[in-house]
Order: sequence, then structure tokens, then C-alpha cells
Amino acid sequence: MTSVVQVVRVELPASLCLLATAPRHVDVSVKGLVTQRSILDALDADYPVLRGTIRDQTSKLRRPFIRFFFCEEDLSHLSPDDPLPAALGQRSESFLIIGAIAGG
Repeated sequence: MTSVVQVVRVELPASLCLLATAPRHVDVSVKGLVTQRSILDALDADYPVLRGTIRDQTSKLRRPFIRFFFCEEDLSHLSPDDPLPAALGQRSESFLIIGAIAGG
């Protein structure tokens, strides 16, 4: 049995575009269930220079001040293995990676 492959559009913050010499929107191929983990695994495979910038390389946990959004919904605090909406695989909306800004 073969795994289903879906193409997911990811929108990167400008700083990561510069680091990866990538466009603002990139398409990644996700095998199987579309989750935050599977999207970020595919992104790491396609852009190895980004490893460790979005999530810790060892624990695979999201780095502080990084947020994930889809359809204006903050997905950042969901489990990285929760299935994401099917619309992600239709590329009608992007999985957004946002670098949050803190200050006072």
C-alpha cells in the first residue's frame, strides 16, 4: 500500500526566506497524514538550512516566538501530530509560519 502524497503550500517569514534563499511561498510534499510535524519534516528535507530555526533539532518542539496559522486560526498550541484541515492539501490556503515579536 502506498502513502498518499499531498502538496502543502507554506508561507515563510522574510528572515527564513533569506536564510534558505527561498521564495515567500514554498510547496512541500507531505506523505501520509498532514500534521504540523509532517509539514515541518518535509520543509526540513527540502530546505536543510532551516533545521533548528523553527523547532528544536533534538526535541522537535516549536521554538518560542514561532507561531503556526491556517485560515486565521492559531495552530501553535495544538499537538504537532494532530491532523490538520484537508484544505491544506488543496493549496487554497497556506500554512503560515510567523515569527512573533515581543517587547514592551
